Amino acid sequence: MNGSANTNGRATVEQALARLNFKPRELEPGHVWLAGAGPGDPGCLTLEVLAALGQCDALVFDALVSADVVAVAQGAELFYAGKRGGKPSMKQDDITALLVKLAREGRRVVRLKGGDPYIFGRGGEEALALARENIPFRVLSGLTSGLSALAATGIPATMRGINKAVILATGHAAGTDDDIDWAAIARTGQPIVVYMGMANLPLIAAALLEGGLAPSTPAAVIVSATTPQERILVATLATIAQEAAAAGLASPALIVVGGIVAMRAALAGGA
Repeated sequence: MNGSANTNGRATVEQALARLNFKPRELEPGHVWLAGAGPGDPGCLTLEVLAALGQCDALVFDALVSADVVAVAQGAELFYAGKRGGKPSMKQDDITALLVKLAREGRRVVRLKGGDPYIFGRGGEEALALARENIPFRVLSGLTSGLSALAATGIPATMRGINKAVILATGHAAGTDDDIDWAAIARTGQPIVVYMGMANLPLIAAALLEGGLAPSTPAAVIVSATTPQERILVATLATIAQEAAAAGLASPALIVVGGIVAMRAALAGGA
């Protein structure tokens, strides 16, 4: 009975895909497609990105793209371009130069990034460079980790009665002259999702507290969202840095601050 049900389920999925009448565009020689792989789980790939991976003969991919997703590009030459804080990595100018070089060789190029290429993925920089070099390109959106990670861990990005906006911020420059105005963000009273902030979590938490957020404000750290390595720590703004350090949490991770975090406990009974 179960076997029959499983077979019918598979047939239903195949039929649903057929009904979409999805006709992927052709990736032409000399073109570069900037694509987002989503937060990590291969199930988060869009059909467009999946089709692109099946066509490319050169794949330039980031550190947060899983091996299972890279393996979809069978036969493509692989170029690792991962950038991880504190570790040796390609410079952005070198990555851009590689994309231009591969395109001018007549390759079908996919530049694959975790999340969405236009959300803290430097996709805009690469698109601008390609435009200046007259290299044809497309941008294939992906599920941005800043929102899909919340959904995966039971935190609604928006909730009536709690928030009317969500702020996506980078914590990479915290404590430097290039830092953002955390006090101004705190005064909005809206939830904040911080990318690339784990190394600076103590600074960020302190700045938000100084900006007026209550020490009891719910906060969370989400590590490796949607993957088998996923971990989540829920605390308060006053304690999140200390508790994350004690738990040994490290990047890749997102920091979430605001009332939406408290909804996770209320929704814990969901499937």
